[in-house]
Amino acid sequence: MALQIVARFLEERLNADHGDQQGAERTCECGAAARFAGRKAKRFQSVLGSLTLERAYYHCAACQKGFYPRDRQWGLQQGSLSPGLLRMVAAVGATVSFQEGRQLLEELAGVRVDAKQVERQAEALGQEIAADERQHIEAESAREPAATMYLGIDGTGVPLRAADLQGRKGKGKDGKAKTREVKLCVVWSAENRDEEDRPVRDPGSVTYSAAMESAAMADTATIPAEFYQRVQREATRRRLDRAGRVVVLGDGSAWIWNLAEEQYPEAPQILDRWHAKEYFSKLGKTLYGAESERGKEWIQRRWDELDEGRFDSLLRAVGRHAGHCEEARKLRAHLKENRHRMDYPRFEREGLCTSTGVVEAGCKVVIGTRLKRTGMHWTQRGADAIIALRCSKLSGRFQDFWERRAELRKAA
Repeated sequence: MALQIVARFLEERLNADHGDQQGAERTCECGAAARFAGRKAKRFQSVLGSLTLERAYYHCAACQKGFYPRDRQWGLQQGSLSPGLLRMVAAVGATVSFQEGRQLLEELAGVRVDAKQVERQAEALGQEIAADERQHIEAESAREPAATMYLGIDGTGVPLRAADLQGRKGKGKDGKAKTREVKLCVVWSAENRDEEDRPVRDPGSVTYSAAMESAAMADTATIPAEFYQRVQREATRRRLDRAGRVVVLGDGSAWIWNLAEEQYPEAPQILDRWHAKEYFSKLGKTLYGAESERGKEWIQRRWDELDEGRFDSLLRAVGRHAGHCEEARKLRAHLKENRHRMDYPRFEREGLCTSTGVVEAGCKVVIGTRLKRTGMHWTQRGADAIIALRCSKLSGRFQDFWERRAELRKAA
């Protein structure tokens, strides 16, 4: 009731002010003179509820377009939601399903916005944020780089609608793709230590940037792949060039190491320890059976050798089975290729993280909890928009975006 009273009072005050009606003509964006064509009313939704506002309307005969100066001034030219309500819609759209967002707005704020409008506005704002991310790559003065900065890279699939998957190959028996990979880069620092003197990520140091982009790049290409450019932008914002040391963490995928070699050839590369252990777990179950005690003992010995840096023993143990087991042959080759990325005793002595837990959590928090819920199937455009919105919020950049948006509105 209080909100409704304030809404009616505000509506009366705004409609009584004709300050936007400045003369018979105003300059149109095309440069010609637009003539005053009366005042027109439109219903808007705000954090106070609905408002019916009258605004001066100018029409340009040269380009046959019209405009409302007050809509530009108030930030209402792109729809019927006020900037304050749009921000609330963005918050719920980034966090829960669009239907749940509609319910939250009504239950907690007394504002009625249908689920389809929540979807449209949240995705439109996400697209704005994605464009803003590409344009604003200046270093963030609020985040001084630590002595050691970590760059983690990973990918996770998101279910898309069939129209957005045409022509893409999948891993299923029918060969059809059900998902498309979102590539995520995470930057953080870990100068803190736990009670066992292991590195722990520093609070507030984690930032995310992600999209459905390619990391493939031909040897003759002169322009970096889309995801390479994304990593470069994030590195610039986090000032990795000023860090004493940059460390790249990954799950073993070749494209991650290719990117690391291209952008940070001097950086230590670390293969996530738990992914490495999973290799031996799978092989042990293949060799001895999933529930075999002998297999469990074999797996544990390999884990101990990995933790202790006894790499030659690992190679011999795996090599004994290479003659009759394809998985063992593949693992032996993989170990040889990644030996320098699995020197965990040395990494520990240097005080480095050896786990991609921060990156794995990022895949779940940024992507999974919002876009991989049961029954969800996205368009690529919609998924990328919500991902951009979530990255902005979870990286602490949402307020900066809104401030830039307000400045652009004033300039217009």
